[in-house]
Amino acid sequence: QVQLVESGGGLVQPGGSLRLSCAASGFPFSYYTMSWYRQAPGKERELVASINWSGGNTNYADSVKGRFTISRDNAKNMVWLQMNSLKVEDTAVYFCKATRTGQPLLAYWGQGTQVTVSS
Repeated sequence: QVQLVESGGGLVQPGGSLRLSCAASGFPFSYYTMSWYRQAPGKERELVASINWSGGNTNYADSVKGRFTISRDNAKNMVWLQMNSLKVEDTAVYFCKATRTGQPLLAYWGQGTQVTVSS
C-alpha cells in the first residue's frame, strides 16, 4: 500500500521557518523523483521544488529560490522541505508527490499539510 504522509505544517509569523517532512512507504522510493507542490485557496496547485532520485539535482520555483531547500534520504524513505524567510504568500496546503523516474504518469500524492504564514 503506497503512502505519502506529510507533516510539519502549522502557523508561523512572516520571516519564520518551518520544516515539512514526507514519509514514504509501499514503493521503491529511490526510483522516484520527489516533489513538493502547494495550493492556495482559489489558486491552482503549483510546483514548489523537486529533487531527483539521487538528490544530485534540485529545482525550485522562482518564488521560493534562496528561501526553500528540498532534501531526501533514500535510506529513510524521507523527503523534506526546509522553508525559511516565510512570507504571507507562502500560505497554502503543501503536498508531497512521488513520480517514477522516466514514467511521469506513474505518480503518487500525499494528503497535504497546511502552512499558514500570518502575523
